[in-house]
Amino acid sequence: MKIVSWNVNGIRAIVKKDFFDSIKKLNPDILCLQETKAQDAEVEKALLQLSDYEQYSNSAEKKGYSGTVILSKIKPISVTNDMGITQHDAEGRLQCATYLNFYLVNVYVPNSGQQLDRLEYRKQWDLDFLHYLKELEKSKPVIICGDFNVAHKAIDLKYYKSNYNKTAGYTQVEIDGMDNLINAGFVDTYRYFYPSDIMYTFWSYRFKSRERNTGWRIDYFLAHTLLIKKLKSATIYTHILGSDHCPIALEVDL
Repeated sequence: MKIVSWNVNGIRAIVKKDFFDSIKKLNPDILCLQETKAQDAEVEKALLQLSDYEQYSNSAEKKGYSGTVILSKIKPISVTNDMGITQHDAEGRLQCATYLNFYLVNVYVPNSGQQLDRLEYRKQWDLDFLHYLKELEKSKPVIICGDFNVAHKAIDLKYYKSNYNKTAGYTQVEIDGMDNLINAGFVDTYRYFYPSDIMYTFWSYRFKSRERNTGWRIDYFLAHTLLIKKLKSATIYTHILGSDHCPIALEVDL
């Protein structure tokens, strides 16, 4: 089974580029998208070409903001949106697809803000998200994919010294949130296969960041340790354009 995750930074914008050709080449069994920036009906219209997939979207109440969608060739047993916590459930950031042997969680974790004005909220989100995952885990193993809005280690961003505790995505609060996930039994699948490779998944549109490869690795597949022997490969497709993020993939024998 091949699962692809991609922060598309606007579904209506990316489908006007080479998005459908890219998806055809990637040929995922399950496709998880984040930051659709569209309402459910707009997402459905934008993705009409992907008729081979069952489609499930979760839009933010605020139009043109956030949003996630799961597309699956394998019909899930069920798909649920959100954590069930009012303060977190208005932005379309979370979906859970139930399959026979595992849960798949598609997530777009909140950004802490340019002035770190949402850092305290982010800290609470991370705590509640971990609790949510641990509840799921009581039934079956969990795979999480999406934009986690944190570079976990110094290797995961170009300028780690100048960004530490100054820039959203590389504060100790956010790093601690990812540490808590790892310590709770989740494995960063890319690092499982490639412990020392320098690879990024996000590049700012400013300062020719992508051309200069001054990036961040903030998009992940995390899998519970119970699934470790089922993991086949993890891939970052840095050459695929269309967004300020690139797609990532996990192949797993489930």
